[in-house]
Amino acid sequence: MHHRSPTHIFVPARDFTHRESSYSPYKRITHFAHRQHCSPYSYCPKRKTTLNLLQGKAPTMAYKHEDLSPPLDSTSSPPPLFDGTTRLYVCYTCPFAQRVWITRNYKGLQDKIKLVPINLQNRPAWYKEKVYPENKVPSLEHNGKVIGESLDLIKYVDNNFEGPSLFPTDPERRKFGEELITYTDTFTRALYSSFKGDAAKEADAQFDYLENALKKFDDGPFFLGQFSLVDIAYIPFVERFQVFLSEVFKYDITAGRPKLAAWFEEINKIEAYKVTKTDPKELVEFYKKRFLDQQ
Repeated sequence: MHHRSPTHIFVPARDFTHRESSYSPYKRITHFAHRQHCSPYSYCPKRKTTLNLLQGKAPTMAYKHEDLSPPLDSTSSPPPLFDGTTRLYVCYTCPFAQRVWITRNYKGLQDKIKLVPINLQNRPAWYKEKVYPENKVPSLEHNGKVIGESLDLIKYVDNNFEGPSLFPTDPERRKFGEELITYTDTFTRALYSSFKGDAAKEADAQFDYLENALKKFDDGPFFLGQFSLVDIAYIPFVERFQVFLSEVFKYDITAGRPKLAAWFEEINKIEAYKVTKTDPKELVEFYKKRFLDQQ
C-alpha cells in the first residue's frame, strides 16, 4: 500500500540539549529534563487493556469506556497511515506521552483521537520510517502532518479540538501559567539529578516551589485555580517522584505542604488522569535500576 509522506513539524518550546550517558540498565540513559518525549530507552511494559475514561465535563456523558490495545512492536503492521484518522502515538508508561493522553481524555476526545501505543524496547521500523523520524513518543498524526514534543502537543490539542478549554483567558493567569510550564524542565532536571546526591535537599527546594505556586490563586486547588495544562504538565512527574522518593528515600513530598497535599488529592479524583497512571511497584523497580544500581 502506498502511503502519502507526511509533513513533519517540530516545534519545541525551547532549545534543549539532548544528552546521553552510559548510566542505565540499558547501557545508556537519556536525561528526561532535556526533552519532552520518551526515547527508545524508556520503560514501556504491557498494561491493562480496559479502562473507563473521562468524557470532558458534559453532564450527560461523564465517562466513556475505552479498550486499550497492546503496544505495537517490530512484528506489528502499521495502521492505515494518513487516512484522515487522528492518531496519538504513546508509550503507556512514558510521562511525556502521559501529558498528551491526559489532555485528550479530559477534553473527551477518545473518539476523535485514536490512541496508538508503541513498544519502545522493540519498536516497529515503520514508526520511524513513515510516521515520526525522531522515533520517539509522543507524536500526533493530524491533518496530514505529524507533530511532536509533549508541551507543544498539549497546547495543540487544547487549541485545535473541541472540549473544555484547559488554559485561562485572564492575562495574569496565562502569564503565570506559561511561567510554570516553562519551569517544568528545571523541576524535573533537578529532581532526577538529586537521585544521585542529596535527594531530600533538592526535593525540599523543588516541592517548596510548587507549594508557593499553588498559593497564588485561591479559587481552586490547582495551579491556576481550575484544572489546566499546568497541572497536566506537572502531574506525570510528581506522580513518579512521590512514589520513588517515598519508597527509596522515605521522603513525603506533601509533609508541611498543605497546598501540594490538596492538589495531589484533588488531581487524583480526575478520572482522565487516574486511568493513565503507572503501576507504583513497577515504577519504583524501574527507577531503582535506572538511577541507583550503578551508583
